[in-house]
Amino acid sequence: MITAVWRRFFAPAPHIPRLPDDEVRRVYPFFRWRVMEATYIGYATYYLVRNNLGVVTKDMEIALGYDDRMVGSLLMVTALTYGLGKFVMGALSDRSNPRRFMAAGLLLTAICNFAFGSVANYHVHLGLWGLNGFFQGMGWPPCGRSMGHWFSERERGLTFSIWNTAHNVGGGVAGVIAGGAIHYLGGWQYAFYLPGVLATIGAFYILFRLCDTPQSVGLPPIEEYRQDYPNGARPGLDAERELTTRELLVDMVFTNKYIWILAAANFFAYVTRYSMLDWGPKYLREIKGATELGGGFSTMALEFGGIPSTILLGWVSDLLKGRRGMVAVLCLAPTMLAFTVIMLTPAGHLWLDMTMLTMIGFLIYPVINLIVIQALDLTSKKAIGTAAGFIGLMGYFGKAAQAKSFGWILYHLKPIYGPETAWMVVLGAILLCTAIGVVLLAFTWRLKPRA
Repeated sequence: MITAVWRRFFAPAPHIPRLPDDEVRRVYPFFRWRVMEATYIGYATYYLVRNNLGVVTKDMEIALGYDDRMVGSLLMVTALTYGLGKFVMGALSDRSNPRRFMAAGLLLTAICNFAFGSVANYHVHLGLWGLNGFFQGMGWPPCGRSMGHWFSERERGLTFSIWNTAHNVGGGVAGVIAGGAIHYLGGWQYAFYLPGVLATIGAFYILFRLCDTPQSVGLPPIEEYRQDYPNGARPGLDAERELTTRELLVDMVFTNKYIWILAAANFFAYVTRYSMLDWGPKYLREIKGATELGGGFSTMALEFGGIPSTILLGWVSDLLKGRRGMVAVLCLAPTMLAFTVIMLTPAGHLWLDMTMLTMIGFLIYPVINLIVIQALDLTSKKAIGTAAGFIGLMGYFGKAAQAKSFGWILYHLKPIYGPETAWMVVLGAILLCTAIGVVLLAFTWRLKPRA
């Protein structure tokens, strides 16, 4: 029953007869732009209904009586369910129509936001935000599938990096929208209502604008259009068939040692990435004297800082013949210096904190991007959702670990040693995790794509 319904609504679009060659040359660039545009705007919209929670935790503590442990649990549950959702939905998305799949996920996560803002019960909030995280897993995989089918391997570093800045734009705007909703509309609930409305609009946009594979609109595979054949060999019909579940999970992912190394590195890189997204606004308001708008702008500083570097360094990794690991190591190591500056900066110098947060975003987001691209280089465009889902699952385990552990540290150390000491311990833990990530990525320093 469930399988039949799934196939009815989410089955990949069928291939149609190929268009004439002159028509192929004319419309292929248009469809490539259309896919890039739809996945970029669509995925950015996903972040509006995901990155809004971290900005309003302080207001929810005041209005609802939540403490640091409860906030940490809320942040943890969505990380766990999102990681699980990204893995499960990744495997499903590799055999689904991305247009319907992605639109359905965004609509479901919008509904979760409307429901979250409508109640004031902690356990209901915990369940709704966990469900929201699971549905968020329907965002990245269909985008990865679409990009893999419409952009070839040799242009992947640049095109995936351009697309990957969607979450910087969405995540950065999410903080401002959430902070502005509280400031101007007068309640924490509006930080969920307003993004929910925007996500609903985004779901219908995706349904209208996105399309499936090139063959579903009468175009040849991207390798044929770009004349980009790995190892110089043209793929046969077998290269375009959908892979079985065993091929996706076992052959492409679980038996590849480098996928496991990248997954472990992603665990610690996500601690670095999400520590300030989840806790940064609260830290700045408690220790550095920032307002609710200032907390929201800290999220924008982090996210927008990563936009130019993600594109630039993705392109550089192409020029270096796919040496993604080397570039990732050279980015991740200096983030420890930026966190150290934040630790040592006294209150009253918010401009310096914002500068360091921008620098952290500038350095960490290319790492997150290149880890995933490296995983895709080692698998197949038919397994993009599965590989990225597994890498993402481990990353969000890292996010969950920092959310719960940092909440626990703050809850227990603040009453005894004071908030400044408690936050120093948290920042020290972030530095340690960043260092471990550098060591793990060093094993991929010489790694290049299969081709």
